[in-house]
Amino acid sequence: MRPAATLPRVPGPRRTTPGHRGDLVALGVEAVLLAAAVAAGLVLNRRGAGLHADAAPLYATWRPHAGWGTPLAVLVAVLVLGPGLRWARTARWGPLLASGWLAAVAWTLSLALVDGWSAGLARRLTVQAEYLHEVPGVRDIPGMLSGFTDRILDFQPDSWSTHTAGHPPGALLVFVWLDRIGLGGGAAAALCCVLVGATAAVSVPVTLRALGAAEAARAVLPFLVLLPGAVWLGASGDAVFTGVVAAGLALLAVRGPLAALAGGLLLGFALHLSYGFVLVGVLALAVLALRRDRRRAALLAATAGVAGVTALFVLAGFRWWEGYDRVVERYYQGWAAERPYGYWVWANLAALLLSAGPVLGPALRRTALAARAAWRSPGAAPDGPRDDQVPGRPDDGLGVTVRLARPWSALGPTVLLPAAAALAVAAADLSGMSKAEVERIWLPFAVWLLAAVAHLPAPTRRWWLAAQAVTALAVNHLLFTVS
Repeated sequence: MRPAATLPRVPGPRRTTPGHRGDLVALGVEAVLLAAAVAAGLVLNRRGAGLHADAAPLYATWRPHAGWGTPLAVLVAVLVLGPGLRWARTARWGPLLASGWLAAVAWTLSLALVDGWSAGLARRLTVQAEYLHEVPGVRDIPGMLSGFTDRILDFQPDSWSTHTAGHPPGALLVFVWLDRIGLGGGAAAALCCVLVGATAAVSVPVTLRALGAAEAARAVLPFLVLLPGAVWLGASGDAVFTGVVAAGLALLAVRGPLAALAGGLLLGFALHLSYGFVLVGVLALAVLALRRDRRRAALLAATAGVAGVTALFVLAGFRWWEGYDRVVERYYQGWAAERPYGYWVWANLAALLLSAGPVLGPALRRTALAARAAWRSPGAAPDGPRDDQVPGRPDDGLGVTVRLARPWSALGPTVLLPAAAALAVAAADLSGMSKAEVERIWLPFAVWLLAAVAHLPAPTRRWWLAAQAVTALAVNHLLFTVS
């Protein structure tokens, strides 16, 4: 045997913590992207290029203003940045989730009220392009479902309005059901959207905690509360979509086949809220892969839930695939035929930055570094020890535990879930079916991208959270956003 001094050295996992310079570089790249998108948008709009977005890359108009929601929004931001951050670290789990949801509701409502009660909430969902425009004409729900696809194409007497035609009938059904139970009208519908959309601030932390990242769940929650995308969650159907998708994924993460079945039912209904939610399947697979037990049973239960909802719609006369085929044709009957792909394919990302907030770039950078470290050293998972290294497992003869299968366990939920969301966003962007308005359309994916903030150094999170709040306030006060 060779002396110990002559044995080959086995390098252990490197525990270097990257400095803040890289985060500032990522922030600078974001600033350049946003400036380029705004500048190019101004030039293209002056040339009549058909962007159909006065404040490109956002679907909004330039209108500096303030309202009685302004002091309320500032107050909510100050409370979250102060005692809210301490509460997130120390509070019991149940009260923390309840207070997080209430704070998210307060933040969304206060931002909406910057535009006033009528313009910010009550009338948002009543314009001709919105779902409520069609609700009075739906007297027979089975008849509406069976004939829904025939009314998707434009330029016919009974064509659906823009938002209704662009989505499966589940989106319209939500507002029809609200009307049936006495919550009709713009104000009631808008408040329901806010209440449901704010549940994403609960569902995402619940998912992270169920997948073994309890500390990450606490770190992420304040960023979901002060989400800049709340500017669009207020009085928008996309708020409902975001809440339903997040709740479905959360149910997939918790234990038990019944929860997985309920998650599948919600995700199946989400598939009939937006055609783009076929991409949620990437996130669903990531959640199921990260579960610690009974993955196969959960997959079967979730699949049964999705299939059951789809079968109900088919029996009622609506076939998702036929609707999608008509929607592609309808999409290019409108503004999409004029909106230049060469601009929106990259300017969409600038719009996403304003919706997810400036923390996105630095957080994803830190996540990429954590993923690389976890891949090289599977025993040091970013979210804490998991079952990738088991005491007593065979080693390679040099004291290094053999890497087990399932590398996703080493990556952990704060890496894999943002990666899955980023993949879904990239697919939507490249498809050409998301030219503009992605600041609201991609909100169901943006909340999962923000799981990456768990990798930011704890001392810097308050500053990044402040930047999130300032971004939301700036957008809401400089622009009049259009749902």
